Amino acid sequence: MTMATLLAVARGEHPADLVLRGARIANVFTLEYEEAEVALWKGRIAGIGKGYRGAVEEDLSGLVLVPGFFDGHCHIESTLLTPAAFSELAAVRGTAVVAADPHEIANTCGLAGVEYMWREGLGCPVELFYAAPSCVPASPFETAFETLDAAALATCFARGWCDSLGEVMNYPAVTSGDPELWSKLFAAGSRVKSGHAPGLSGGELCAYCASGCDSDHESVTAAEGLEKLRRGMWLMIREGATEHNLEELAPLVAADEARSSRCMLVSDDLTARYLRDRGHMDEKIRLAVRHGISPLAALRMVTLSPASYFGHRDRGAVAPGYVADLVAVDDLESCRVRRVWKHGRLVAAEGRLVALAVPRATPPAPVPLRVALPPEEDFSPAVPKGARLRVIGLRPGQVVTEHRIVEPSVRDGRAVPEAGRDLALLAVLEKNRGTGRLALGFVQGLGLREGALGSSVAHDAHNFVAAGMDARSVRRALVALAAAGGGLVAVRGDEVLASLPLSVGGLMHAGTAEEVVAGLDAVETAAARLGTPLDHPFMAMSFLCLSVIPELKLADTGYVDLSRGGAQSLFVEGA
Repeated sequence: MTMATLLAVARGEHPADLVLRGARIANVFTLEYEEAEVALWKGRIAGIGKGYRGAVEEDLSGLVLVPGFFDGHCHIESTLLTPAAFSELAAVRGTAVVAADPHEIANTCGLAGVEYMWREGLGCPVELFYAAPSCVPASPFETAFETLDAAALATCFARGWCDSLGEVMNYPAVTSGDPELWSKLFAAGSRVKSGHAPGLSGGELCAYCASGCDSDHESVTAAEGLEKLRRGMWLMIREGATEHNLEELAPLVAADEARSSRCMLVSDDLTARYLRDRGHMDEKIRLAVRHGISPLAALRMVTLSPASYFGHRDRGAVAPGYVADLVAVDDLESCRVRRVWKHGRLVAAEGRLVALAVPRATPPAPVPLRVALPPEEDFSPAVPKGARLRVIGLRPGQVVTEHRIVEPSVRDGRAVPEAGRDLALLAVLEKNRGTGRLALGFVQGLGLREGALGSSVAHDAHNFVAAGMDARSVRRALVALAAAGGGLVAVRGDEVLASLPLSVGGLMHAGTAEEVVAGLDAVETAAARLGTPLDHPFMAMSFLCLSVIPELKLADTGYVDLSRGGAQSLFVEGA
């Protein structure tokens, strides 16, 4: 592309490569619709107006032309898909750009995992910008495959794998001035630093903002979101497969749509089935409109706002000189995607990719697991006389949990699960470094009546986690995970009812999206047979281990509640 030719196309003096005419253009700068033609040249938008001519001209009458969608915070690994398979689903939904944080695979494979994600992303129809994982492990209470220090992050930047700093989750270390954490902030230099500040307020929030971490996707109330906006943060309104914050936070934008310039809609964690059946950022627009945000403001929150935050000055709008990432939809209210162009090239039409399957990269070599499981009796902890039991309270639709203290269910002096109280045994087995360390806890809210569920997706260190209604089933689930090298399993006693292997870092399936959806359907159907009413029980269970989210969590080192100082005992004696 020469600038002289681009300018000539813009002036209407040289034919464009492609002219799109007849559509209404959604203007995310002024929040209005325009009637105009759009002329494209060498992957860029050259001009907008009337009278353009092109080598190819396409009539989009009756449609609305919008910028390609931009997901400002996403963990691809949570879909259980590799970047290529993820992009095949996302592209047909109008997604052009994703700011992905690969800290999941970084926890299980180290820098080799980050490089793999970057390499596979190079051939995708969705542009994948990666953030350097800032918290691997997320806290000192979780055991990752290797620790990524400031030097490791510098490597991510120097090699071009990453262009921003991923969500800085260890907020106590940020606000207290921990030298190790701050060395990572300094390593990022002037790059964007994504935040993660659940529940922070007042002086603690001010201290966090002063670090340069200036976005947050963890707000769960309108009051929390408003305070963060007032302190200069960009508000990432999360709506994932299990985390639903849009309904609560939408009134902030509906009441004053100027705030849409500082707000984004993000997915954080989705399932492959959600992507296939409900959508990606197109679904966020539909939901935002349903919750009172105007269609054009909702569009800005998945286009111009995230592009502006991440410093992509030539993306996120239909404007001269911008990258020609464009989507034709029936209307914004339904956001039914008809055509998708990436860099001016048609990549999807009527829900199907135009090109053949996206090429795959070679994943990191699996690390041989040397995990020895303890005997079944070790899964039933002895109860000190008169002690009460700490229990994680799962909150539907949220990643935050409750810190409960209840009377234990006791059999032969040992704490056991009890279906009548929705009290399940929870176990985490360390596998990243092969120690086989076992941590036990209990959880309420999964709704299991029998059997157990097991997973190698256990944020953020992704050790093995299992929850169930008897020690035998829980141990059998962990045995199955160790034998497969990772995956999702549903068991009853000694019988494995269903499983989905996850051979790529213990997090992703190497096959197609359809294979992942079929496997996920099988294990979730088996989970429902075991009693859970949750739509996504494995994803809900995966967040029970994330130590940096309030309140009580179970890591491989034991119970953790950072809001109460860190490590917590299983039992509370003398209470």
